[in-house]
Formats: sequence, C-alpha cells, structure tokens
Amino acid sequence: MNMQIFIVAGLLVHCVFLISIFDIYFTSPLVHGMTPHHTPLPPPAQRLVLFVADGLRADSLYEVDDNGTSNAPYLRNIIISKGSWGVSHTRVPTESRPGHVALIAGFYEDVSAVARGWKENPVEFDSIFNESKYTWSWGSPDILPMFAKGASGDHVYTHCYKAEREDFGAEDATALDTWVFDHVKDFFSSAKNNGTLFSKLHEQKIVFFLHLLGIDTNGHAHRPHSREYKNNIRQVDKGVRKIVSLVEDFYGNDGSTAFILTSDHGMTDWGTHGASHPSETLTPLVAWGAGIKYPQRVTSQQYEDTFLKEWKLETLKRQDVNQADIAPLMASLIGVPFPLNSVGILPLEYLNNTAHFKAESMITNAVQILEQFKVKMAQKKKTTLSFLFSPFKPLSGSEQIDILRKARASIHNEKYGEAVSLCSKLISLALEGLSYYHTYDRFFLGLSVTMGFVGWTFYVILIILKAHTNLTRSIAKNEVAGSLFQYTFLAVGVLIAIFLLVQSLPWTYYIYCLLPVPIWYAVLKQYPVIQGLATSLLNFQPAQFAGILLVCILGIEILVFSFFYRSTLSFGLIAFSAWPLVTQLWNQAKTIALSWILSCLLLAVFPLMPVVGREPSISLVTTAGLLILFMASSYLVACLWKCKKKCMHHKGLRIYLFQLLSLALSTYVVKSTHSSLHSKQGLPVINQIISWTTLASSLIVPLLSPTFLFLRLLSIFLSLTSTYLLLSTGYEALFLLALAMLMFVWINMEQEAIQRYGVSLKPKLAALSFSYTADLTQFRQLHVDDIRRSFFYVFFIVTAFFGTGNIASVNSFDPTSVYCFLTVFSPFLMGALLLWKIAIPFVLVSCAFEAVQVTTQLSSKRLFLIVLVISDIMALHFFFLVKDYGSWLDIGTRMSPWCQKLLIEDISLGNQGCFSAKTRSEARLKWV
Repeated sequence: MNMQIFIVAGLLVHCVFLISIFDIYFTSPLVHGMTPHHTPLPPPAQRLVLFVADGLRADSLYEVDDNGTSNAPYLRNIIISKGSWGVSHTRVPTESRPGHVALIAGFYEDVSAVARGWKENPVEFDSIFNESKYTWSWGSPDILPMFAKGASGDHVYTHCYKAEREDFGAEDATALDTWVFDHVKDFFSSAKNNGTLFSKLHEQKIVFFLHLLGIDTNGHAHRPHSREYKNNIRQVDKGVRKIVSLVEDFYGNDGSTAFILTSDHGMTDWGTHGASHPSETLTPLVAWGAGIKYPQRVTSQQYEDTFLKEWKLETLKRQDVNQADIAPLMASLIGVPFPLNSVGILPLEYLNNTAHFKAESMITNAVQILEQFKVKMAQKKKTTLSFLFSPFKPLSGSEQIDILRKARASIHNEKYGEAVSLCSKLISLALEGLSYYHTYDRFFLGLSVTMGFVGWTFYVILIILKAHTNLTRSIAKNEVAGSLFQYTFLAVGVLIAIFLLVQSLPWTYYIYCLLPVPIWYAVLKQYPVIQGLATSLLNFQPAQFAGILLVCILGIEILVFSFFYRSTLSFGLIAFSAWPLVTQLWNQAKTIALSWILSCLLLAVFPLMPVVGREPSISLVTTAGLLILFMASSYLVACLWKCKKKCMHHKGLRIYLFQLLSLALSTYVVKSTHSSLHSKQGLPVINQIISWTTLASSLIVPLLSPTFLFLRLLSIFLSLTSTYLLLSTGYEALFLLALAMLMFVWINMEQEAIQRYGVSLKPKLAALSFSYTADLTQFRQLHVDDIRRSFFYVFFIVTAFFGTGNIASVNSFDPTSVYCFLTVFSPFLMGALLLWKIAIPFVLVSCAFEAVQVTTQLSSKRLFLIVLVISDIMALHFFFLVKDYGSWLDIGTRMSPWCQKLLIEDISLGNQGCFSAKTRSEARLKWV
C-alpha cells in the first residue's frame, strides 16, 4: 500500500475507533414521549424554596466544635426543632452541572451530555422548574440558564450576577452569596408595588431557587478546612434565616411554604471535586416547613459510619437519600408532575402526610419510571428484527399490569403499606430494564469494533514485516487478489449493509460493522507474508518462543497496570536502570551508563509520591526554577567554551539569554502570584501579562534557536519549562527536570547501543544538526532492539502523563494551577491550560524519541509503526475496561487510556505523513 494511503487510512480507522466508545458506552439514557404524572391528591405546600449551597460538605454543616458550637446555628436549630435531616448521597461525577441536574431533574446526567461542556441545554430534559407554575432563581450564570432555556414556555426567570464575579482570587467570595440574598430581598420588596408580580407570587406550584456559589469558590481557593470556607457557611446560615423570615412574613405565615437546603457536591480536603471520595459524595439535606416531618427522636440508629457521634446528632433520626430522590420529593410537596426523565425514588420518610397520600405519590412515581421503560423498550424493539429481539423478561407486559393492578387494589382496600411495597418492586424492575435496553447493542457493537481493531493491528504488523525487515525477502511478493476472493468480501459487506438497513439502525452502525470487511480483506491479501511469518515462528524452539511471548505480555501488562497503579511506573523505571548492566553498555560507556542508572532511579521516586495538588508547595516550584536556571546556564557556558563559538552565533546566544530571563521571570511570577493571592490582593496584572507572554513566546522562540541537536532540544526544554513552572503548584516542576535529564541521557545511551549493529562511524551528538539532510538509503532495517526502543518511548509517554498523578479527570484538577494566568472561573480556558500542562512532558519525550531515531540511523516511520502496534494492543486491552459509571476520575481512568493510545497512534501516523512527504530528506540530520 502506498504510504500516503496507509496514513490516511490509519487516521480514519483510529478516528472511528475513538468515536466508537461514545456510541458504545456513552450514549444519552434519556427518552422522550412520556406523559406527565402527578399525585392526584392535594399537595401539602403551595410553594417551595430551594437553597443549594454549592460545594458544601455534609460534615462541614453538621459538625460542632469542642464547645458544641456549629458553623450553622440556625440550620442546626431547624434540625433539632422543626424539620428532617440526612445525608444526600451524590452520584459521581461530583460536579456542579450533573449535581444540579440530579437535584432538579431527578436523573444522573451521563458523559455524553456533560462532555459537551457547560452549555445551557445540551440534551432536552424535564425538570421541577419546567413543571412548576413559576420559578424564580438567583445565582451563577453557569447553572441557572440551562434550566431556564430547557423549560417550555416563559415561566422560569433567572437573575444572575456577571461571570467575572466568580474570581478565585477575590478578596471575599462570600460576596457571591450576599448578592443572591440581597437580590431576593429586593425582589420581594418590589413585588409589594407590582400587582402582576404580586399575583404570580400567590399562585400555587411555584419555586424559588437560590444558588449559593461562595462556599465552592472559597473551598477551591482556600480549602474546606480554612477560616474563609467556614465563615462562608456562617454567612449562608444567616442569609437562609433572613430569607425564611422574609418569605414567611410576605405570605403571612400561612404554613404553605416548604424549605429544602442541600448541596450539589462536596469537596476534598485539598479543594477539588469530581471523584468519589466521601467528602465529595456526602452532602447535607435539611428540609422543613409545609409537608415535612418534624424531628423524630430515636434511641439508636444503624449506620456504618460514625458521623452521628461526631456530629452529636445520635438522638435525631437521620434519613439518607440518593441525590436524584430530592426531585420527586419536591414534586410531591408542591403537587407538580414528577420530571419525565427522573429516576429518583420518593423518600417517604420526609413526608408529613397521610398514608393514602404517600401510597398515591409512590404509585405516581412508579408509573412515571415505568413510562420511561416502555418507551425505551419500544424504541429498541422498533430497530431490531422480531426474531432477534430479546425482551427484559423480569418485567413483561403482563407483569407490569399485574403489579399495578395489585397496587391500586391495595390502595382501594386501604392497605397502603402493601401498595408502597409493590410500587418499590415495580420501580426497581423498571430501572433494571432501563439499564438493560440502554446497553442492548453494546455487545454487538463492541464485537464489530474489536474485529476491526484486531484486523488493523495485524495488518500493521504485516506491513512492518514486509517492508522493514529481512524476514520475508525469501518469499514471493505477490498478493492474494483473485476475483472470487474480492467478490466474497464484497458479498459479506452487502449482507451486513442489508442486515443493518432492514433494522433502520443509525448510520454510525454501518461504519462500525462494515469497517472490519476492508481491513480483513487487506490482511488476507498479505497471505504470503502471513505464511512467511508462520514459517519463521515454527523455527523457534518452544521454550524460546514461550519466553519471547512472556516478555511481550509482561511488557504490555506493565504499561496497562501503570494507568491504574502509579507505583508500576517506579517498578518499570527501576527495571530500566539495569539495562546497561545486563548488556555491554556498562563496559562500553561507564559514565553514560551510570548517568542512566541514576536518572532512572531519580525519576522512579515521583510515581511513589502523593498526587500533585493535594499539598501545594510553591517553594518546590521556586527551587526547581532556580535549579533549572543554574543547570541550563552551566551547560551553555560549557558549550561556548568547547565549540569556541562555532556552533552558536550572536543571534543564538541572545535567544538563550532571553529564554533564561523568561525562566527567571516565571520563577518569580509563581512566587509573587501565590503570595499576592494569599494576602487577598488578587492576581497582579503585570504577572498575568508576563504569564501569557511567556506562554505565547514558548511556542515560537525554539524555532529561532541554533539547529544543533542538543542546543535545539535545550531551547525547547527551556521554553516549555517556563510555561510549566507557571502551571505548577508542587513537586511536578522537579519531575519535569528529572524527566528531561533522563531523556538527554537516553539519547546518548541509544547512540552507544547502536554500535553493536555494525555502524562504522559514531557521530558526535553535539555536532549533529537539524539543518542538513541525509539520503534514505543510509537507513538500516529494523532489529529486535528497535522493539525495545519503541517500548521505552511508550513507557516514557505514560510516565510523562501519570508520573505526578492521574490526569484522566480534567474536572478534578486544582484551579490553583492556573492562577498565574487567570483566577476568574472559565472552565474551557482553565481546561485548555491544564491540557497544555499535561502535554508539555509528552512533547519533551517525543522530541527525545525523534532524536533517538535519527541518531540511531533509523527511518522515523519504522519505529513509529512499532509504537503503533504497541499502542493498538494496549488500546484493545483498555477498550474492554471502559466504564460508563463512577466519577470523572473512574470514568476517565478507564476511558483516557483508550483515547490516549489512539492519540499517540494518530500522532505517529501524522509524523509518518510529514516524514514521507520529505522523501529523501527524511532524516533531517547530517553529521557535520
């Protein structure tokens, strides 16, 4: 196959494989076409006030100090004397958007929607606000608009402050909550002089939503155990007391207002959220007012945790719920239809109403979830051939009718407890059925993608053997290309297309199912190569073959395990350090070999350290900056002394001086910025300008540096390090230095290692230049040792990604990392900066690998093809480990390896495209 065609085909194939996981694992669970259902009996409340304290942990609200003083005395008094309380267990990912969707819409938003960003309404869904007569809301522009724009009609009103107020570097983030309380107060004051508004406020089924972001902002900026975080809780407590008093006075204490206070998610001790730590998933729930039970005194409670004793609430009944259960609770209180997509189960323990009302509410809940199940089943049945359709047997049509009939009969006979039990059973089965039909095609699609992926990997192996080794030189070059062979695959493709067409399946299914056909056609066309490979393998001794296979499997498994257990990286690096000792390299170049051993052992320390961000240490960043500055300056002085200015003209020297100055400024800016923020003086404008200027220049300046190999690599390192320091909060700055040192040593080691293959001339690395070209014929064929080089590259890439933590969860990152650039909340810009921080070590490793290729006189595409095979095998491994549930960290940990491997492969293919386009100048290096 022509190389250009191979590259285009490879990129297309990997794009399809990358997209496939979203169709297989991350499709939206929502269905439409259901009929709204509400409890037929009169509701206990006419209106609801919902307080959501963003980022409030359960323990932070409920705990008391040694003197018995609470951070929220008013709310604690509510728990003791007026209402019900418990812990709301959030479903991970613990982020603001999915948390609010669960609270207000009653379902757990999946990645297919959230991955589209903080959009107003990425998927159509129903909510309590939509079902209400009127809803007024105050708070963040990141949360409120998505419920307003998703509502039908014009009855959801939002009042948002400007996005610029969400500043992590602000002197006092409680101002965000004060803004909300003040505007609610002004709203009710204006209603007294506005007849239209006054009339609306006295309608039934209305909701007031107060989104309080200050606690979350202070938690990110100062950590949850800080004085600022706790003071913000006190301010919220005071604000809630004032709003409750204001509302009660406005309605003349009519006893028809229900109040609920909760949180969308908690926060870790180090100020992040998104994962599944209890501090993130346990949030408070306090409810009081119309329709809510009064406090219930108990003598003992059975909970696995020890929170009751710690919070000194052992005698007050704790009633835990799942976060999505709050939506049906609110719907039941004010008598609106349950949100159509809700999967929440009504927590009856919170309701202060008759047993009849509870049973009717429960059957409404069951019917609403059963409607989703019916629609989902009908959709799947419509796109599946009747003889292939396999229904969810535990909940057949007759079973549905039977349970509902028994439940209604129980209500008629006033056996309300029995009715509730039957409804609970029906809800449980309907939820299981929803999951069953949601994943109905997963095995079918997964098998199709797997067949295509395995075929592609096998094809790349055949291309390597055919074009870049001496293994198949003795066999005929002709390919299998008979008419019968072609028509057979064509017929298979037509049959698959017809099978998909008659089921009216989505167009993406055609791609996933038809792609394996041309791939396996291309594989089987290489039958002579397959035959030669089989013959060669048969020549191996069984023990020798088993040993090689075991080493390959062990290497792949080490790479796979390193994605989930960082300590595996340390194990691998320690093993790598023994490389010169088990070869001739120790005797050949002791100094370089010793440097390799020490560099590997030094880098092996970092994966054993805590994840970056949990314990920020700006002093380590400053130390790293100064150390890099000293080492770079020393190296440049040594270069000038040795080459007598032959390898560096005045322009080049000015560039390096500029980069050293930039590095020094970055070191200063990091320390200055965090000092300024700590003293609550905000982000200095000059620091922000320097940071953005450094980032922009780091992408351009290296292109102007001298083209000598190590000097160009040094320029790249200095530019990237300047930016990396600005994005660092701890030991990761030292990690980058250790990684760069190992990469420089690796280049020298590989040059020593290549001599065993009969290379007659050993070039001086310092004299290698990027400005000359070399003839393609000078490049050698692949050796077994090149597999080791490619494995090293993949391992170092993984180390670059996971050496300082798990980067799978972008949403769990510490915003402190970007404070030198901005402090105002901007998820996309902050995410982009974080991604660049993650990519910098990757770029360094890739540059070192390119240098290894040219110094070992090997064509770039040959090594990258081996990298492609290793990455494909890993990606296939990860494909079966992808999860569509859990935290961003859990999902990302399973999903990012698949995406990351495909990214490496696509970059490899892209590099091959660049190199093949240069034809005879592929090497880009010539010995001077």
